[in-house]
Amino acid sequence: MQKFDFDLFVIGAGSGGVRAARMAAKNGMRVAIAENRYMGGTCVNVGCVPKKIFMYASSYSETFTDAIAYGWQGQQSADFNWATLRDNNAAEVSRLNKIYRNLLADSEVHIIDGRASVLEPQKIQVGEQEFSAERILIATGGWPFVPNFPGREHVITSNEVFSLDKFPRSTLVVGGGYIAVEFAGIFSGLGSETHLSYRRELFLRGFDKDIRQFTKEEIEKKAVKLHFNHQIKSIVKNLDNTLNVQSLDGNHITVDAVLYATGRKPNTQGLGLEELGVEFNQDGTIAIDTNFRTNLPSIFALGDVIGGPELTPVALAEAMALVAHWTSGETATIDYSNIPTAVFCQPNIATVGLTEEEAKASGIKVVIYKSEFKPMRYTVSGRDERTLMKLVVEPSSDKVIGAHMVGPDAGEIIQGLAIALKAGATKKIFDQTIGIHPTTAEEFVTMRG
Repeated sequence: MQKFDFDLFVIGAGSGGVRAARMAAKNGMRVAIAENRYMGGTCVNVGCVPKKIFMYASSYSETFTDAIAYGWQGQQSADFNWATLRDNNAAEVSRLNKIYRNLLADSEVHIIDGRASVLEPQKIQVGEQEFSAERILIATGGWPFVPNFPGREHVITSNEVFSLDKFPRSTLVVGGGYIAVEFAGIFSGLGSETHLSYRRELFLRGFDKDIRQFTKEEIEKKAVKLHFNHQIKSIVKNLDNTLNVQSLDGNHITVDAVLYATGRKPNTQGLGLEELGVEFNQDGTIAIDTNFRTNLPSIFALGDVIGGPELTPVALAEAMALVAHWTSGETATIDYSNIPTAVFCQPNIATVGLTEEEAKASGIKVVIYKSEFKPMRYTVSGRDERTLMKLVVEPSSDKVIGAHMVGPDAGEIIQGLAIALKAGATKKIFDQTIGIHPTTAEEFVTMRG
């Protein structure tokens, strides 16, 4: 029997890789993990954690203004200091990096700092070192994608945005996904004149159409300049370091910074997988079977590199299922239905289950319940911001098959509803549930029409 240095070698110390390494080690495996950038992956370092910190920061400008109506005086003259936010965020990220490293060390996972590549189906190289492993797990996540065009070198991505030397007085965000919409709100809330450019007619493709349209109207109220059916042709840096952005329609926008949030690609370059004959899907993701195994029996993959929902909790669930498969032999089954998700734009979006369009496209007859109103916190301050809630119900079974919301704390509210949808709750059960008054959330159990 061949003797290996490790039972499992994980490449990538993001959420999925760290969870798989720790759980495998706790189940008695000899585990190593290699990472060449930062512990915790995208989420901790340049994704969901810092992004939400910056979202919190950007929301204070409105809070200061609204507080006047509640009797608070003086804070409306507050000045925003970019360096304080940037450095405090960096300190928090550093703290989380150490926590991830300690979690691995406490689980007796061997940590290797460096970029790993696969030399053979059971051999890995990191720098000048070579290791053997019975199993190799690819968990290297995604990487921002920027298309090729003249002036591409002048743009930043979500990898660099949290550590800028200076705060841009004006910003163009390019893209129509959740990252683009979130950063448009962040920059605007922090005081930058903000533009959002998207090549299609309406952003947030894949979300419920009512939610997308309502969000557009609310974001426009916050002075974000929206440019739809808009494509960038070139970017030229001016003598004063501003950027002149030319679009295909002949118009131009001059800004201090251009943030590209046009999607992410699997971070698999340089891993040696193509040379070994690992099969990929047409979109560049790694092809796997139901147990996260590639066409090479010793190599597995999970998380963003396999093309599923690009969400941290999904990668964690996949890691748990994979380790359970290794230790018990059971199929690594993941139920990808009714996965809740949130967009931390302003106002927030959260959703779980089917959109109205998805249900109808699947041949499901639906009854729609909607409620639109001004949140209580704004009735005194007078802020012109409204909330939208929507339930998609299948009348034949009375099951609620979709729940969608735009408004403050949407993610916190929809997380609870996700449990109800997962349990198969009917509209009758929603109606029989007594609400907490006065809250926004109670509207989900009082909608009757």
